[in-house]
Amino acid sequence: MQLDELQYNLPPELIAQRPAEPRDAARLLVLWRKTGRIEHRHFRDLGAYLAPGDALVLNNTRVIPARFFCRRTTGGRVEALFLREQDNLWHVLLRPSAKLRPGAVLRCEGTDTELELCDRADRGEWLTRPRPPVTPIDLLSRIGQTPLPPYIRPDTAGRHGAPDESDRERYQTVYATELGAVAAPTAGLHFTPAMLAELTAAGVRRADVTLHVGLGTFAPIVENELARHRMHAEWFEAPTAALETLREVRAADRRIIAIGTTAVRVLESLADLGQSPASGWTNLFIYPPYAFRHVDCMVTNFHLPGSTLLALVMALASPELIRAAYQAAIAERYRFYSYGDAMLIL
Repeated sequence: MQLDELQYNLPPELIAQRPAEPRDAARLLVLWRKTGRIEHRHFRDLGAYLAPGDALVLNNTRVIPARFFCRRTTGGRVEALFLREQDNLWHVLLRPSAKLRPGAVLRCEGTDTELELCDRADRGEWLTRPRPPVTPIDLLSRIGQTPLPPYIRPDTAGRHGAPDESDRERYQTVYATELGAVAAPTAGLHFTPAMLAELTAAGVRRADVTLHVGLGTFAPIVENELARHRMHAEWFEAPTAALETLREVRAADRRIIAIGTTAVRVLESLADLGQSPASGWTNLFIYPPYAFRHVDCMVTNFHLPGSTLLALVMALASPELIRAAYQAAIAERYRFYSYGDAMLIL
């Protein structure tokens, strides 16, 4: 598959700048793969398409305030995005980075903490060492901001250059518990506690997994041939309880519905559902053609052109059907991207 097959034209005014309120008021496009039929509903109607014994797979990662700012010794300001900690080094995106060199030291604004630049990686990523040693959560809880995507304009709704306080919770799913993501698993943003309770009461099961969303999920594809693209690794975990639930669902011949592309990647990173528990790093890149092993249906948002996320949904529903669904969504004025509306692929 070629990169240009992931392109489409989106009117800029359809890029959602604020989330729907309440959460489940977001619109829901329902796509039937066997027939190509498209329905227009609201997210609160999701239960109408689920049956007792089906299982929702939710990514319970929680977004950390990963965006912060540093100063060079010359006084120049550098924007930083914390990605992960590994072997006592922090993986951080730094911009602008053209003038940065290994051995240089940046001071984190508002603290006495410094970042020593140890080595340069790809696409503006650096390996850094904090001085004195500090945990990422300790530092970021004091100086970090919610890392909203760049297409959400900072001047929207009075942000004045930075996310407002409401984004700290609104850019989280209501079931987010495991700290570690630098972007939200946005398909799950539409659930409310009441809606989840109603689905449970109706016999819909739930399996919580974790994938800490990082550069692998949102880094752009730069290769024309998708087979040449290499994903950055992201940490995942499928706990024993989740796998037990999914084995029971399979044994009962019910469906596994992944909530979001990150939940899909957790499931498809498992050789089978018998691993108990399963955890590690995944760089799985799903694009057409792909034979899904553990996912029957999925809920997802509408994704950026040329993204790995769009490639994944095309693998599940075929490029032709997804293009038709996206054109229908544009014609019906759906809201796109992180704070936008949702699609159910059956």
